[in-house]
Order: sequence, then structure tokens, then C-alpha cells
Amino acid sequence: MPIGTAHMASLCLPQAQLHVGTSVAECPSLARALGDPSRPAVLLYPGEGAIDVAKHPPSGPVTLVVVDGTWSQAKKIVKYDPELARLPRYAFTPPTPSEYRIRREPAADCVSTIEALMHMLGALEGDAARFGALLLPFRAMVDAQIAHAATGGSARTRKPKPKRPTPPRVPLVLTERFSDLVCVVGEVNAWPYSAPERARFPEELLHWVAMRVATGETFEHVVAPKHPLSPGTLRWVELPRERIVGGGCVAELAARWAAFARPPDVIVSWGHYATNVFSTAGLCLPAARIDLRDDARKWARGKVGTLEDFVESLRLESPPVAADGRAGRRLGQLASIARFFAHSVTMPPPSPEVTGAAVVEPAPHHITPPSATMSRVTRPASPPPLIEKMSPPWSKP
Repeated sequence: MPIGTAHMASLCLPQAQLHVGTSVAECPSLARALGDPSRPAVLLYPGEGAIDVAKHPPSGPVTLVVVDGTWSQAKKIVKYDPELARLPRYAFTPPTPSEYRIRREPAADCVSTIEALMHMLGALEGDAARFGALLLPFRAMVDAQIAHAATGGSARTRKPKPKRPTPPRVPLVLTERFSDLVCVVGEVNAWPYSAPERARFPEELLHWVAMRVATGETFEHVVAPKHPLSPGTLRWVELPRERIVGGGCVAELAARWAAFARPPDVIVSWGHYATNVFSTAGLCLPAARIDLRDDARKWARGKVGTLEDFVESLRLESPPVAADGRAGRRLGQLASIARFFAHSVTMPPPSPEVTGAAVVEPAPHHITPPSATMSRVTRPASPPPLIEKMSPPWSKP
């Protein structure tokens, strides 16, 4: 410390050694000094069991050990270091109060390290005035610190660290590129991991839906499966068997998707599973992508459950059904979350005790009947509003 007096004392005493550490084991040279039998080590440490050096001084030369630091630091160092704890302890009663006027001592009989050395060495040498010169640089330092504080400074003032801006919990791209957001949901035909058929019938894309969030334009395409449907597929995708079997092919999906997607689009999905299956089928997605499930966890600072669970926790009123089947329902939910985040991207979630009113979503857009290839692109007459009404939404279920 700049105002520490141990270093000052070591400069004033030619035979003094200054060791920086928290234990004797860290300083081999200190360990050697404590082990000199011709000058046994004694510890300057007040308290119970300490010997009054004025009444019972050591009989011969000693190595005087003084622990420097705050009072709590000194207690811990002596308590937990076995080499220091075993040393004989000496203390003294200061004849005058401490002159360390720039810091308050815990008690009236407490003094600084350099003052303690002056009193202790005077008692050991039998000449109390011999080491009075130690206080000359000490007093000059104290006067300089007091003069500095009087001019508006402070000897121990810490410069405040600049406050770092709090980063948003969801990507700013949701607001900055709102017109490029395209939510996607995909359903697949996948056999259970435990089923022997899984080795022969890999996952294949069945239903692909998308919505351009800013305009409400939707995309839907059903792909006829090449492999037998797994037992739970029809129940999972919520589409009739006739529509799935009569769907188009992957090549048709690729052509129609190329006409719908744009290079600057930002793909928004709930997890990576559907987009990975889409890419595995040889289909291309724009490079910019957002996993809204991961962003929801960051925003909520915890688990959010399923897509349906998170929509319910946000109290979003009846997200529009953007297409047929489960994929269409989930697409509407995903778009509603994207709109909510785009509106509140810089707003942290309110505390759990704050109840939230509902976010009013636009009414579902008209969906045209499916074509012969079981795919469609729907464009509404006018873009839906981003958010019509909003009040603090966050309330944990």
C-alpha cells in the first residue's frame, strides 16, 4: 500500500528484511532467518500470552518478526501459519497515542507498524529515544497525505470504474432487421430411437411452413414420404394421411422455397432440429439464423419449457394459426414470440410479482385452399401490426 509503513521501516533499518507473502513457506529466505539459533525469532504480537518486553526483555540477540497488514489480516496470518504461531510473543504499552492521523486505529493503544518498531527496538536496546528518527519520514508522509486531502484529493480514493452498458438479453437483430425475420417450423417422419426400423428409415421432412413476420406472408409445403410412416407421425403432425401421402416432392419444395426465401432473410426457429432436417434433405436456408428457444432462456434467465409453455407464460392471446396441422399452430406461436421480442428487445423481464396483461396479436390471416401439390404461399392484404397493445407481460406460471 502507498501509505503502508513496513516498507518505510525497512528502508530506515539497514539490517531489516521485508518479505511479502501470507506464510513462511512462501519465503525460503524468511524461513532461514527464523531458523538461526544464534538469534532466535520472537514475534511482536499483542494479546493473551504476550510477554511485556519492557518488564521481561529477551536475554540476548533475537530476530524480531513483525506482521504488517490490517488487523484482520495479521490475525489470520499468525493463526494459520504454524511457523509464526509457535514463536514466543512479545508486546509493549505505547507511551503516547499513534500519530497515524490519516487512518483510525481500532483502539487507543494501537499504533502503526513503524511506530511499533520504534517502541519495540527501543525496549530491546534499552534506549527508548534511539529509534525516534524512524518517525521523521513517517510524519512527513502523514503531513503530505493530510495536505493532499485538504486540497480536495484523498490518499486512498479509488477511481470509479466506468459503468458498462447492460447488453440486451435477446439479439438486437430482432428489432434492427425485423423486416427480414422469417419464422420456420418443420415436421418430420421419424421412427423412435428404440425401433429397429430407425436404422432402415432415416428422418425425412414431411411438412415445412414459414412466415415473414413483418408482412404475415406464409409458406406451406407437404412432402410425400419415401419411407413408411412411423406409428406416431399422423398424431404428431395433425394432418390426414391422404394429404401427407398426396404431397409433393423435395424438388418441388426446393423450387418453391427458392422463390419465397431471400438472401437477407433471418431464419427464426425454436431449436435446431427442424432446420437441420431441412438442410439434410439438400435444401438451402439463408445464412442468418436465430434460435428463439435459446434467446428465450437468456431473457427469462432460466428454463422456459416448450414453445407452448413459453407462449402461455407471456400471456399472448390466441396466436394466429398460420398454416394447417401442428406446424401451423406452432408457426403462429413462434411469430408471436418474435414480435414480442422485437418490441421489447431492450426491456428486461419484470419481477415475478408483477402480473402482466395480454399482448393482443393480429387476427389470423385468411388461408387459401391447398393446391394439388399440397403447398401454398399466402400473402395478406395488409401487413399485420408489430404490437397493438402491450403492458408488462412477464409472469411465471
